[in-house]
Amino acid sequence: MTADHERPGERFRTDLLRRPATAWEVLADVVRIAGVVSIVVAGVTGAATDAAVLLLAASACLLPRMLGLRGGLDAGFGIVVLVAAWSGVLDVYTSIAWWDVAVHVVCTGVVAVVALVVLARAGVVASPRASPTWVPIVVATTVGLALAAVWEVTEWVGHTLVDSQIFVAYDDTIGDIVAGGVGALLGGVVAGLVRVERARPDRDAR
Repeated sequence: MTADHERPGERFRTDLLRRPATAWEVLADVVRIAGVVSIVVAGVTGAATDAAVLLLAASACLLPRMLGLRGGLDAGFGIVVLVAAWSGVLDVYTSIAWWDVAVHVVCTGVVAVVALVVLARAGVVASPRASPTWVPIVVATTVGLALAAVWEVTEWVGHTLVDSQIFVAYDDTIGDIVAGGVGALLGGVVAGLVRVERARPDRDAR
């Protein structure tokens, strides 16, 4: 059975369990191990909410591998997500004025690229490389803005119901959404111009 005829569940399992084939893929797996270690470190040295944030981030790092994304994107996604999570745990966002915006741009950008692949696999949109360049740009920007808004709502819920020290403010919220939109737009440009999924010899040889 070729990759084109694999059922989605089989394809996810195959990509998740395959051995790393490039240095980038090895690095991506090292980042995933760092994510697991981060959960333990946060659980031992911080609050339960810190461990929960790192658990969510480490779990997200599995998604690029399940989707069979290129090693560089896989590693980059994991690094960005873990940096974003640790920045919140260590209060970097409040100590460095520009860091929050920078992380929102980069993080939303890589998340938007992954979201494009998920939507393509689900048949909601065409594969980024099979569409005119403007299509992934528009879709990624729309998805990125939506995800940025959802994240800001999540922060407000966390501030209101979980921990009042979670920083929320009107200007911060609007700025983060705009930053997320810019990052998603850039991610859409990358997805439209660069192959984001790893090569599959059995499929590409056809």
